[in-house]
Amino acid sequence: MLEAAGRNANAQSSTAPARPGEGWGLHRMTPASRLNGANGIRTGADGRIYVAQVAGSKVSAIDVDTGAIETISPNGGGIVGPDDLAFDEAGNLYCTEITEGRVSMMTPSGQYRVIHGDMPVANPITYHQGRLIAGELRIGGRIMELDRDGGAPRVIFEGVPMANAFEVGPDGKLYFPAQGANEIWRIGLDGGEPEVVAKDLGVPDSVKFHPDGSIISTQVYSGQVLKIDPRTGAKTVLADIGPGLDNVAFVNGRTFVSHINGSITEITAPGQTRPLVEKGLQWPLGLAVDANGHVLVADGGFTYLLRPGEPLQLAGMLFSPGFPGWVRDVAASGPDEWIVTTANGDVARWNPAAATSEVLASGHDRLMGVAVTPGGVVFAEFGTGKVHAIEGGNVADLASGLDRPMGVAVSGDGTVYVAESGAGRVVKLVGGRKEVVLDGLARPEGLAIAGGTLFVADPGANALVASDLAGGAREVVASDLPMGGPGGLQPVQLGGVGDMCGPMNTFTGVAVAPDGTVYLSADAEGSVLALRRL
Repeated sequence: MLEAAGRNANAQSSTAPARPGEGWGLHRMTPASRLNGANGIRTGADGRIYVAQVAGSKVSAIDVDTGAIETISPNGGGIVGPDDLAFDEAGNLYCTEITEGRVSMMTPSGQYRVIHGDMPVANPITYHQGRLIAGELRIGGRIMELDRDGGAPRVIFEGVPMANAFEVGPDGKLYFPAQGANEIWRIGLDGGEPEVVAKDLGVPDSVKFHPDGSIISTQVYSGQVLKIDPRTGAKTVLADIGPGLDNVAFVNGRTFVSHINGSITEITAPGQTRPLVEKGLQWPLGLAVDANGHVLVADGGFTYLLRPGEPLQLAGMLFSPGFPGWVRDVAASGPDEWIVTTANGDVARWNPAAATSEVLASGHDRLMGVAVTPGGVVFAEFGTGKVHAIEGGNVADLASGLDRPMGVAVSGDGTVYVAESGAGRVVKLVGGRKEVVLDGLARPEGLAIAGGTLFVADPGANALVASDLAGGAREVVASDLPMGGPGGLQPVQLGGVGDMCGPMNTFTGVAVAPDGTVYLSADAEGSVLALRRL
């Protein structure tokens, strides 16, 4: 039996283990995450590493010797979607909130306030000799010194091609990744023209100074950690950890690196690493299974292939060629081919092996579930309450007036089923009409159909429900599942990230493999669950 352990287990409506229904077995296909995402990291005065977690919308602290994790600012607290963080000498914590476009502060006593509220795609932040400096991860972005009392900021430089995690060097200049240029720059704190320090990198997203005076920089695309001489720009590879790296921190001369997947890795020697926190999934979101039983897992800016008996394999990420964007739901459409919905409001056909994607529909408001029909594709538009169909390259409305539509599924005869999360029911679309097939649900999201059975992921009730489409008989496949927010509430919904990503609404996916295995997104602990009839 699966224990409801992991990052949000103590926030579930029940502390009992997840319970499979009679005749069902339940187990994890992937480990539960201890951190739901790991972005900016900073060493605190207490010697712990403090972690900003955009996906989890919280800040945590990690003991580097024991691995113990403590939540400092919880999901639903005063800090939303933190991307980077810094401390002043009084112990006040400053966080850039990338989806909110602002910088907030939390005092040691737990009081929150906004320091600056006009910073689109707020990302890097550092504190140096009484000066709080923050920047924007966007083309043409600004680097500014902020007034901690809420006064007008002072612009140090405007026109950075995507500034990311930065730090003031021993020479008193600010060193930062100019991510869009694939370079590291430096500039005086009083402004002027920036200088190029290093170029031809692997898309740098952090610059920190090791106690020995060298730059340590993570490369989000290549997955390398580079050691760079700030005087000459000469670089060597310190470690090769994998795409998705985010930031660096040092504790008593020890080097730690964060990864967007929630892992924290210590570099113990050149080319040698050990995990402090093992990797996991940030959300996860939509799931799909192809004819070979391979599961595609959407995890926002990352997607993974999951094969039974094997670890997750990265299929693509935001910096991969041909990646369609921040992926919410997925459907199998052929060998090595998937149909996806994205946070940018697109429906796309994606082939990871060929590194190509094709937009099939665009400009929609918070797309959710997607499914393949005999003649095309159907997808749900949460923001407008509509379900659309794509056939022959044309997009048409199938239904409107739906109450927060989420999941969609198609039965063998081509009938389209829709989860109305706001109404707590599933309906089918017949001749332009909506007919209720399953009601009394809490907040249904993902749908899947196999062998005449409709499976419904209901994170509002922390349950997976099955219904016989022929007779309507209902069965609770599993309950007390680690998905959704506390007490079945919806987790904090994050906004977008500039031009890179639209609103990052959550979505609990479900899919059925050819052998009858049901896969479920356990977003409250960052894992994928498998359920099988005994």
